[in-house]
Amino acid sequence: MDKKNTLIGALLLAAAFVSLYLGSRLSPPAAPHAPEIGQPPSFPPVTSAPANPAALPPPVMPSDATFAAVAKDSTEATVTTLYNDFVEVHLTDFGGAIRDVAFRKYDAELGKPGHYVFNQLHADPILAFTEDSFPGLDRTARYELVSSTPTEAVYRLVLDHRLEVTRRYAIRAPGDPAGDPYVVRQETTFRNLTTEAVTLPRVALSLGTASLVNLNDYGQYLNVASDDGNRTQFTDRGALEGAGFIGRMFGRDTTPKSFVEKSGPIVWASVKNQFFASIFTADKPGVAVVTRRIDLPPFPGSQRPNVGLTGAERFDLPVLAPAGSATLAGNLFVGPKEYRRLAQFPNGEDKVMQYDSNWYMRIFLCGYVAPFMNTLMNWTHRWVGNWGFAIILMTLIIKTVTLPFTLAASRSAKRMQKFQPEIQALREKHKDNPQKLNQATLELFKAHKINPMGGCLPILITMPLFIGFFTMLQSTAELRFQSFLWAPDLSAPDTVAHFLGFPLNIMPLLMGATMLYQMRLTPQPTVDNAQAKMMKFMPVIFTLFCYSFSCALALYSTVNGVFTIIQQLVINRMKDDEPAPAAGPDGMKNVTPAKRKGKK
Repeated sequence: MDKKNTLIGALLLAAAFVSLYLGSRLSPPAAPHAPEIGQPPSFPPVTSAPANPAALPPPVMPSDATFAAVAKDSTEATVTTLYNDFVEVHLTDFGGAIRDVAFRKYDAELGKPGHYVFNQLHADPILAFTEDSFPGLDRTARYELVSSTPTEAVYRLVLDHRLEVTRRYAIRAPGDPAGDPYVVRQETTFRNLTTEAVTLPRVALSLGTASLVNLNDYGQYLNVASDDGNRTQFTDRGALEGAGFIGRMFGRDTTPKSFVEKSGPIVWASVKNQFFASIFTADKPGVAVVTRRIDLPPFPGSQRPNVGLTGAERFDLPVLAPAGSATLAGNLFVGPKEYRRLAQFPNGEDKVMQYDSNWYMRIFLCGYVAPFMNTLMNWTHRWVGNWGFAIILMTLIIKTVTLPFTLAASRSAKRMQKFQPEIQALREKHKDNPQKLNQATLELFKAHKINPMGGCLPILITMPLFIGFFTMLQSTAELRFQSFLWAPDLSAPDTVAHFLGFPLNIMPLLMGATMLYQMRLTPQPTVDNAQAKMMKFMPVIFTLFCYSFSCALALYSTVNGVFTIIQQLVINRMKDDEPAPAAGPDGMKNVTPAKRKGKK
């Protein structure tokens, strides 16, 4: 029974890795991130100058009707910059909205100057009215800049002498501890200038455009999210591509879609990629979220497609009484996906981390384990000051906490191995009577206090921790471009060289070596040759699965393996208080417990 439990646990872990591996690889092929804006020049407290045409990307027309087009910003646009210690919010008077946002704490490329810019290539500026929802107020309409300071700007437009639209944007001042520095407060006020009631249409505000972040990004976290207060839904690129070969076999629609619309109520909506997100939380819930694909230009020298996503949130507006007004307002977070920051938001915005969005994540309790792992990793980093050492320390903490369970399980496996000859003898003796075999086996376990589930327990304990840690690492912006030893980026594979185009990643190989040595030290209770061979191949399989995963995950696994090796060496040297059963008259070892005195 123990070998079956061990095999089941190993197969479950293998199935989890297969799901993680295929889930990331079956997405459309990745292309390098589009070139970012270079290091922004020093600017005065208020920046209001014509946009630089040379810095604008050329327009990209959609390849077919299912794609949104990349907009070309007008060369006549005036850009106003709001800034604090963390962001530079570039506003454009065309649409009276946010052209893009630069993150001052995050670089665009490793080892090169220049901040990461969210929404640099886009279908619409962020929070602009989309063209199909309110013509005359969209990104082609030019607003008047009424006032601006380093942290606030106000735009105004009068439509047909009937409707005045005022748009206000404000961010936290530099050094101000109140509020989050990545949050932009947006207020749009509609005022009726006539003596008659005005019916406003249903409007849609752009949430921005998100793209892949690098060559290792396969788009599993590139999606549009929406939350109704109870449930968070994610729309990825696959939802717009139509069913593939397998879906066609089950009668699913294979036609690519121009857009996907999900109805509300919408408490907050987001467009995001692996490490960054824009999240709009309106004061009053929206009614729907619309998702479209956008065909972005491939990286120079690459022909692989680079497909991003753009989203918009729809809102119903009231009928304006004569001289009446209405306000559409909310908080826009545009920044890195830092869990400890998003967890402070009041409406569950931290769900954009996608810790439990898939079935295998929920099975392994990632919704609980991953946040804990993230919190522990940030806590250890504040203590040691290095993300690599923080991962090592948190691994040792976790291993210490789970040590009593793993020690008990290891002892159980060792004792089970000792009694394997007796178990095999029982199988031979009762091979034609399965019921009697089970009864005799249970009597043997009971007599010698053997837990048949003992060998499976370490795997069951490790699986949620390992899968939760992997899930946490995939969208943790803090690890991006953080170096450790020879690895320049803990959020990416630690490739040190290429041989015939194949990357040489050191940390996964070290992880595999520790797993192989650990396998040799661990007692193997099974005597089934096929199962024994399969167990020997498990470290090789795991190494192949993890070979292209992030260096941080391989570092965690390697430290975990080294600790387990030391632990197993100690256990193997410990004296077993339970002697092996003595042989009976028939040559078989006696496995029947002795009768108590006083009983016949």
